[in-house]
Amino acid sequence: MTRAYLGLGSNLGDRLDHLAAAVAGLAADDRSRVVAVSPVYETSPVGGPAQPDYLNAVVALDTDRSARQLLELAQDLEGRADRVRTERWGPRTLDVDVLVVTGETVHEPDLEVPHPRLRDRGFVLAPLHDLDPALAGDVPAGGWPGVRRTDLVLSP
Repeated sequence: MTRAYLGLGSNLGDRLDHLAAAVAGLAADDRSRVVAVSPVYETSPVGGPAQPDYLNAVVALDTDRSARQLLELAQDLEGRADRVRTERWGPRTLDVDVLVVTGETVHEPDLEVPHPRLRDRGFVLAPLHDLDPALAGDVPAGGWPGVRRTDLVLSP
């Protein structure tokens, strides 16, 4: 088993329900075990058109899946949430990103692990910091801009 971190985001429909369904889908995977789920953060959109704020979280898994297999699982979860891919960085019901898979590095056109923009995204770093401060790095003075911790909780 290896440790993997997946980022979750939603800004369309019942955002919390979409995140909860993704966590439940990960928990139901017979090749993975959900180890921890971060608190939920509300975040301003980054890039793309004008759109509603996101809810974001990070899930830590122990898994025997490769990064490629985790991407396939992530895309399956997005499909179950009726995700429509019409515009890069556009609004979405569910976004599941493979952030880190311990001991694995991938550089392919449709998959890069560790995620190439991980260090630039407060909406990923804040919840990742809750699960693994060493992996996320130091919290900037004043926190990450546009990132607000909520009282919302997800459970596996």
